[in-house]
Amino acid sequence: MSTCNYIREHHNVILLGPTGSGKTYIGCALGVSAVRNFMKVKYVRLPELLTELAIARASNAFPKVIQQYQKVTLLIIDEWLLYPLKETETRDLLEIIEARYQRSSTIFCSQFDVPGWHDKFSSPLIADAICDRIAHDSYRILIESTESMRKRNGVKA
Repeated sequence: MSTCNYIREHHNVILLGPTGSGKTYIGCALGVSAVRNFMKVKYVRLPELLTELAIARASNAFPKVIQQYQKVTLLIIDEWLLYPLKETETRDLLEIIEARYQRSSTIFCSQFDVPGWHDKFSSPLIADAICDRIAHDSYRILIESTESMRKRNGVKA
């Protein structure tokens, strides 16, 4: 992963694990590796991305924002599908995923494996489209942890 070949080949990475298992840490470490290889990287939490897309849609800047996300070599989306999405959010995510499909790479940090993603989307058809574009072109890394890293590395009383 640190060689960034998965990025050059336009593959994705799905980091799976419970809260505090280090998904964000590993995703950002892969992002740092990409920056060191002179690649353009963007980190965003899914709630922030959805807010940005909603604002862009309301201000007629949606195509421009999609284009900006398309240009990023590696996009790291944290907190992927922690909660069910509205119909407009589901459609907006499809636009991002489609714009990046086989052109660039995305890291998805999630507590849920791909089969559990379907329940988070408002439309089964769009869920199939999104999952199909991600699942078959991604490396999956399962982080098994019994204790949160925040608890393990936090303040000791």
